[in-house]
Amino acid sequence: MGYNENLIGIGSKFSVTLRVKGKVVFLGTYEPKLDDKGRLILPARFREQLAGGVVLTKGQDHCVYAFETGEFQALYAELRQAPLTHKQARNFSRVLLSGASDQIPDKQGRINIPPALREYAGLDRDLAVFGAGSRVEIWDLKTWNEFLAAAEEDFSEVSEEILPGLL
Repeated sequence: MGYNENLIGIGSKFSVTLRVKGKVVFLGTYEPKLDDKGRLILPARFREQLAGGVVLTKGQDHCVYAFETGEFQALYAELRQAPLTHKQARNFSRVLLSGASDQIPDKQGRINIPPALREYAGLDRDLAVFGAGSRVEIWDLKTWNEFLAAAEEDFSEVSEEILPGLL
C-alpha cells in the first residue's frame, strides 16, 4: 500500500507513527492552551518528529502551519522552481516566507508562536492543534470548530471527487 508503521517510544508508552515513503504523516487533534508568553506545548505525539526543528508560517484559511524543518526545506525547494516572473508564485512565496519563524522546541516541548502569527490566525488561549498529513495546523479552537462543522457537511460529497472509488 506504500506505507509502513514504526513504533516510537514516548516515555513508558508507545504510539504508532504512520510513514508514507519515509515521511511522517501527522495525525490526530489536540486542544492545548497558549500560555501568557505565547508558547504552545506541542502534543506529545508530535514532539519527537518536531524535536529537530519546526518552521511556523502563515497557513491558508488563517491558521498557522508548523512544518518539520526537513519538510519545509522540501517545500521551499519546490517553490524555488517557480519562475520569478510568475506573479502568483512571487506573492505566495512572500506570504509564506515573510512571517515564518524557525525554532527548536525547548526541553518541555514548547514553541513560541510569534505575535504576528498569533494575530494572523486569531489565536487566543484555546487552540486546536492537529495533524494534517505533512504538517501540523494550529487554529483558534472556536474558529476550528466552526470551520469543521461547515466542512463536514461537504465531506462525503467531495470525497468522491478527490478520491474516486476509494471511499
